[in-house]
Amino acid sequence: MSYSNCAILLTAPGPAAIAVVRIVGPLVGPFLAEHFSKPAREGRCVHGQLREGARVIDDPVVVLLPHNLGADINLHGGPWVVQSCLDLAQSFGFDIVASDECAVDGATQLEREMLASLPLATTDLALRALLVQPDAWRDVSTNQIPTILNDRALWWLLHPPRVAIVGAPNVGKSTLANQLFARERSITADLPGTTRDWVGELANLDGLVIMLVDTPGVRETDDVIERVAIDRAGEQVRSAALVLVVLDPTQAPDAQRGFIDAHPGALIVANKVDRPAAWSARDDTHVATVATTGAGVEELRGAIRAQFGCDAIELSKPRWWTTRQREALERGKLPFTA
Repeated sequence: MSYSNCAILLTAPGPAAIAVVRIVGPLVGPFLAEHFSKPAREGRCVHGQLREGARVIDDPVVVLLPHNLGADINLHGGPWVVQSCLDLAQSFGFDIVASDECAVDGATQLEREMLASLPLATTDLALRALLVQPDAWRDVSTNQIPTILNDRALWWLLHPPRVAIVGAPNVGKSTLANQLFARERSITADLPGTTRDWVGELANLDGLVIMLVDTPGVRETDDVIERVAIDRAGEQVRSAALVLVVLDPTQAPDAQRGFIDAHPGALIVANKVDRPAAWSARDDTHVATVATTGAGVEELRGAIRAQFGCDAIELSKPRWWTTRQREALERGKLPFTA
């Protein structure tokens, strides 16, 4: 099917250093050919001029999304520049879709919700999984409702789950977090208590974006600041959709086993497995890593994706991604209307 042509301001309204306008639909190619000074390239940043006739609106960076899914126009964030870009797109035939607007053009309720949710799709995987949904639901019967209801993959692709890393001091939590962030974000050192507060940031695990929370090691301490940090980290852990319990087999097992008991359903990671072990964590472990070298980190990324149904995901399956859809399914109803 052919989706409506739409333009969406992905970034917050108002003055900013950068603003991103995403355009989607069959008009993307003709629009860029007429108004952008250079040929856009899939997955590559192309710097050129956005023009309306002889008038230069801005010199944005344009990126074509894979699989002909659209293009992101990365503008200077002045209000006049953003509005001029949106006006130009509208005059070319794009519908302007607000990120919080549900009543957008579309033939069905699912298509309208798909269009309204485009700003939430921050990865190629999320975008492709979302765009196929109107077609994926075409021949669905009520017999499939239980299976669809249990599949939360698209919800998680659009709403980054919180993943908390917990464990005793100096087991390598922050080094492991830096590997998952794919850059150094947490301060690390071979000293207990180095992480003095929880550190949270988005990490892209091959298409699944998560809010990764690195917490200070839990221990008895007279340090008031560290004690407060541990208490605050506990709030983050309780609200997490998934907990990673990091073990260090080179340390004594007593305090570490308590983390396994305290977090049933957690993903257990045995770190520092390249060193002589003081005890065997093999029976409890889901993934073995060496955070300092990155060994086992790809397996851990895959295990996290699998926890949210996003590992080797089959894109053509029908999935729910809004509260309205989930509630309809819970009532035994198919969530689409004419």
